[in-house]
Amino acid sequence: MEVPCVRVAREAGEAARSSLADADLIDDAYEITVSDGQLYIPITDSDAASAVLEECEIVSREATEREQQTTPADLLAFDPTYERLGKAALIDEDDPERARDIADAILESDLPAETVLNKASKVKGETRVRDWELLAGENTAVVHREYGCEFALDLATVYFSPRLATERHRVAEQVDANEHAFDMFAGVGPFVIPFAKRGATCVGVDINAEAIDYLRENARRNGVADRVTAINDDVREVAAEYENRADRIVMNLPHSADDFLESAVTLAGDDCTLHYYDIQHEDDPFGPGERAIRAAAEPEYAVTVETRHTVRSYAPHELNVCLDVHLER
Repeated sequence: MEVPCVRVAREAGEAARSSLADADLIDDAYEITVSDGQLYIPITDSDAASAVLEECEIVSREATEREQQTTPADLLAFDPTYERLGKAALIDEDDPERARDIADAILESDLPAETVLNKASKVKGETRVRDWELLAGENTAVVHREYGCEFALDLATVYFSPRLATERHRVAEQVDANEHAFDMFAGVGPFVIPFAKRGATCVGVDINAEAIDYLRENARRNGVADRVTAINDDVREVAAEYENRADRIVMNLPHSADDFLESAVTLAGDDCTLHYYDIQHEDDPFGPGERAIRAAAEPEYAVTVETRHTVRSYAPHELNVCLDVHLER
């Protein structure tokens, strides 16, 4: 079977393999092979591999399936649902016995997991954090790698969703060097850090002091501290200081982003792209957001919706969506 592979000279192979492994991009279902002095590393995502290895060649090649590793499902009588975040596995189980069985199976499997956390509450409060039950491991702190970026965070004190990695990458790919970008609800930096790595000057604001501490740490981890300003405050208190400066604004606060549109208009420069996230009923997922943006920005700005993008299903009949909007004064 042909699969995408990174092709590198054999002498550079270990460095490439290590970088791809850190980003969890190696396709473990297939063997790494050597031919004519070249190493072929099977990968799961070509775009992400290109982001991790700035100069690499990706080819399609016949690959040999390797002996399958043991999965949690192999050890249970069912296929459990879990998310991976760094070396942590996240589950959502109400039944304590079932949760314990899943945690044990994860640890006994070949998954590179050292910590297992069970969701113990819904996302709550102004900082959108949740409670966790620690089933295995030392604590709730993790280091997560995503599209060539590294994020330290503590799930007990900050909000972070690994499910949005593809969406964050979609937006980051639109960023040009020398842009001035503003993330109104920055968290630990999953938008800010990749923007800065592409050469943008970034301001990230969050009301959660713990998240801002991690944002600063993550800027240092990724070598972009000189291009990132991290501010612990309500963005509505900060907007006037950055009036008319932003070339790009991220508003990832579904359910209540419309409450902050006046501040977004204050921040926007003469030519600005706005990424507005919303959760709405499937019958009209984009209309409420578009109407709110137009009400806040017109007639000062000409408003053009460039992309109406469905990020994921959020709940029965509800969609998490993004509007990429061009504002031109």
